[in-house]
Amino acid sequence: MSRPALSIVIITLNEARRLPQLLADLQAQSFQDFEILHVDSNSDDDTVACSRAASVGFKTFRITEMQRRGVSLGRNTGAKAADGRRLLFLDADTRLAPSFLAEAMADLDQRAIEAGIVCMSGEGLKLRYRIGFALFNLGIRLTAHISPTAVGACMFSTLALHKQIGGFDEDLSLCEDCNYVLKARQAGAKAKVIRPKFHFDPRRLEQDGLLATGLVYLRANLHRFTRGELRNQEIPYQFGHYDEARR
Repeated sequence: MSRPALSIVIITLNEARRLPQLLADLQAQSFQDFEILHVDSNSDDDTVACSRAASVGFKTFRITEMQRRGVSLGRNTGAKAADGRRLLFLDADTRLAPSFLAEAMADLDQRAIEAGIVCMSGEGLKLRYRIGFALFNLGIRLTAHISPTAVGACMFSTLALHKQIGGFDEDLSLCEDCNYVLKARQAGAKAKVIRPKFHFDPRRLEQDGLLATGLVYLRANLHRFTRGELRNQEIPYQFGHYDEARR
């Protein structure tokens, strides 16, 4: 059996509502040489049942149910089971255009990129979110040649690079995705922003506030640049706390 070109690692925590949408996007991709590795962080809802129901529509689809919860732990767990040369890490609330994988894989190969940083599309969102995403993307592009940053909800790597840098640092409480691409750059890997963008659910911004969320990540990156990585909840931030009743 030949190895897939791409291993897609999807992490979830109580994503029964959004995971089926992402899986439908993956079914609709023009590029189909991939396997799916779904890692669930002990969800309380029907996330895993939804995943099993959708898995029949894919050639290779494996589900891992963790008893512990953790973003970096989930991504590393999925990568350990990966067979593809390239890796794509996704959060369940990511949405992808049908041409996304084909365009991304072509860009990665043509430019020999090992760590692919993906910007967010604000298409179809409220004006304030389009402006916010544009500013965030500008920050990603401006820092790409100095101290690269990334959005863990959608980022590419290679299996070899992931192993070389030790994967995601499971001791970090925030900005583990930025640390990942920084380690990649420090290891001599080519970490670049790729051309296609992904759609990102603004629910975190809607619930916590656009300005408040932006300030959290501004403070986090200032801390990283001046005092080092956040390992001890220096800037508290809770993931997976979305109020679905408000959606």
